[in-house]
Amino acid sequence: MHDVMKAESESGNIPTNLRLLLLLEELGRAGVPITPTAANAALDLPKPTVHRLFHTLEEEGFVQRDIDGRSYSPGPRLRTMSVNVLSSLRIRTARLAVLRELADTIGETCNIATPSREGMVYLDRVECKWPLRIQLPIGTEVPFHCTASGKMYLSSLQQSHLDTFLAAKPLSSHTPKTITDAAALIDHIEVIRERGYSTDDEEFMEGMVAIAVPIKDDQDRLMSTLSFHGPIQRLSLEYAARNIDLLHKAADDLSRLVISDDD
Repeated sequence: MHDVMKAESESGNIPTNLRLLLLLEELGRAGVPITPTAANAALDLPKPTVHRLFHTLEEEGFVQRDIDGRSYSPGPRLRTMSVNVLSSLRIRTARLAVLRELADTIGETCNIATPSREGMVYLDRVECKWPLRIQLPIGTEVPFHCTASGKMYLSSLQQSHLDTFLAAKPLSSHTPKTITDAAALIDHIEVIRERGYSTDDEEFMEGMVAIAVPIKDDQDRLMSTLSFHGPIQRLSLEYAARNIDLLHKAADDLSRLVISDDD
C-alpha cells in the first residue's frame, strides 16, 4: 500500500481524502519538527495545498507550531491519538503479558512510558507483589532530567535539541542527588548513549532507584521506554543492571508488537 501511495505522490495524484493522513504520516516518519517545504518535498503537492493542510491540522489541534515559528510538531490531539492506538485492546493485552512476565521474573514494578512535551507519561505498568511499593500510577507525568525513563529519552535527542532543552529552563532539584548542572547532565547522558540504558539513583524520589531501556520503532528511534523501579531497601542499581539483558529482550518484544504487520 505504501508503494502505491508513493507512486501516487510522485505522479501528483494523491486522493484528496488521503492528503491529511499522508501529511501526518510524513510528520511521524521525520521524527523532528518539519516545515511545509520539507513536507512538500516528500508529498509533491501544490504549495498552497500543503500550507492549507497544515493550517487545518493546526486549527484542529493535530499539529502545533514549534519554537522557530515555521516548523510543526505533533499537537495534543495527535499525541493523544497515538497513545490511544498504542493502548488498543489487542496490543495492550499482549503488552501487559510481556510486562507481567518481566515483573514476575525481576520481582519489581515494570513500566512503559512515552514522552510528552513536559515529561514522561506512564502508559502501562504491572505492579510487583511486594507489600512495599512506590505508587506511580498510569497517567503520571515525571520529569525528563531526573528519571530513568526521562534521561533515556533525552539520550535519544540530537545534541542540538538536547542543548536547546537544557537551555530552556533550570533543572529543578527533587532530591539531594538530582543532577541540576547542565554540563554534568550532558556528561551523564553521553554515558547512557554508550551503554544503552539509563538509571535513576534516588534522583527523582528519595529511596527509589530505577533503570530504563528504549522501545524502538521501525526506524530504530525511541518511541517509548521500558523500566522497572523499586525501593532501595531491596533493590540496588547493581542488581538492577544485572537484569539489563531481560529488559532489552522485553523491549524488543514490545517493539515488535507495535511494528509487526501481522494481524
